[in-house]
Amino acid sequence: MPFLIDGYNLLWTVQKSGKGTESIEDVELCRLLGRYLGLTDQTAEIVFDGIGPPEKSGFDNIKGLDVFFSGAGSDADTVIEDKIQSNSAPRRLTVVSSDRRLRKAAHLRKAASVKSELFWNDVCKTISRKEKNSEPQAKQRGIREGETEQWMKFFKLK
Repeated sequence: MPFLIDGYNLLWTVQKSGKGTESIEDVELCRLLGRYLGLTDQTAEIVFDGIGPPEKSGFDNIKGLDVFFSGAGSDADTVIEDKIQSNSAPRRLTVVSSDRRLRKAAHLRKAASVKSELFWNDVCKTISRKEKNSEPQAKQRGIREGETEQWMKFFKLK
């Protein structure tokens, strides 16, 4: 599990980023993270405070992402600290949060940590770069007139 993400800390960063994501909610954030994780072939766990929405099916089947809620009697920071402590390979772990408490907990276990702003910038760049390169130039440009006529004849459409 390369990433352990402080859910609402990242969500707040995303909403304040000024990149047209001011109204994004937790489910949309998770879907975007799933796209990022799929493109980078990585996995993550994200932890949100509280019990979450009554209908949690939107969080199901997001590639590479496991979604957790801290529950009524705890908070996400405590759950994340417990996950850092119990991780059997903390040096492979990257904690995503701008919270000093979590960054310190990661440092004590020799896990990497990255501020939410930097992580979100990487997510945006990766998704943008991969989407631009996903289609071949010929598909974007289309076919020439001569090729159109050849295909029309081939399929006997003319």
